[in-house]
Amino acid sequence: MTGGLRPWYRPMTARDRGEEHRAATPLELFFDLCFVVAVAQAATNLHHDLAEDQVGHAVRSYLMVFFAIWWAWMNFTWFASAYDTDDDVYRITTLVQIAGALILAAGVPRAFTAGDFATITYGYVVMRLALVTQWLRAAAGDPGHRAADVRYAVGVTVVQVGWLIRLLLPDDWRVGSFLVLALADLLVPALAERPGMTTWHPRHIAERYGLFTLIVLGEVVLATSVAIQTGVDTGQADLRPLATAACVIVFALWWLYFDRAVEVPTRLPASLVWGYGHYLVFAAIAAVGAGLWVAVDHHRHLAHVGSVVVGHTVAVPTAVYLLTVWVLRVLPRQRGMVVVAFPVTALLVLATPWLPVTVYLIAALLTALVAVTVLVRQRELRSRSRPAAG
Repeated sequence: MTGGLRPWYRPMTARDRGEEHRAATPLELFFDLCFVVAVAQAATNLHHDLAEDQVGHAVRSYLMVFFAIWWAWMNFTWFASAYDTDDDVYRITTLVQIAGALILAAGVPRAFTAGDFATITYGYVVMRLALVTQWLRAAAGDPGHRAADVRYAVGVTVVQVGWLIRLLLPDDWRVGSFLVLALADLLVPALAERPGMTTWHPRHIAERYGLFTLIVLGEVVLATSVAIQTGVDTGQADLRPLATAACVIVFALWWLYFDRAVEVPTRLPASLVWGYGHYLVFAAIAAVGAGLWVAVDHHRHLAHVGSVVVGHTVAVPTAVYLLTVWVLRVLPRQRGMVVVAFPVTALLVLATPWLPVTVYLIAALLTALVAVTVLVRQRELRSRSRPAAG
């Protein structure tokens, strides 16, 4: 930039992977905040279907909708890490992607209630084709990674044609065609990055994933707070103990994710596993919020499900979250008791729905797991300080 002024257009060259002090930009934060609208819609409709005892339909619709949300967010995030020029053309193209996210969010209720994924598909395609223009800009401005950029542009375009064709298929093909096209979408980065990885910034990616985790956790807090507030306003049963347990669960989920600094693997297979694995992290967090909302409804005698199902709506996503964090963040870097504690806690959480006061038991188990991580970390700190003291 000249004199602090931003140009309307500049060649899209690759950013330096070793760039110091690389942080999320205001545009990226705005992008995340707009995406949380879609996350909130998905979690709200998941809660509604679960409370109405439509568990199979709820889970299937939620996983499909959340894939579209997460995949569009993830692709922009990694692209921006490598090629953010912050010129006017880049900003406008990103705002088009945000508009696509809002279109997608508007289509979430119909996807749940009527199985109509048309609006979601249109929003998704808008987001993805806007990103194609970015990849073409990158191919023109970065000869060193042109092969990867062109592969991205071609691969994403072909898959979007597939998503549009899917709207014409019979309803019986809906799930099968979704799985095929989702797999095709997932294969695009794996194939595109093979001629030479784009220059995404590991610390920047770690920060971006952490920020989105915070936003999804904030959605859980909001959903739970609204549910409890509604109960309090109507003068129904005392919800304070349940509210306390819900807060403990959310606080523990935050603590366990941010217990240690994140390191994103830089080799292609490991980075794909790390990046793709966060689909389960984000989806599980939002689903915990929906489950806690169902628990509040059950406490108020509004949910049309039994206590065991209610328990599973919280226990299953909590266990998925624990196991995913264990695989992505604990196993690669830690040893000893904490490595065992995560899967054991996940198994115990899965057993809680058959016991009384499921939400309270989950809160207690997560508190114990947090205590284990603190003890292990303090032990490591003491062991590292001994040689220095000597």
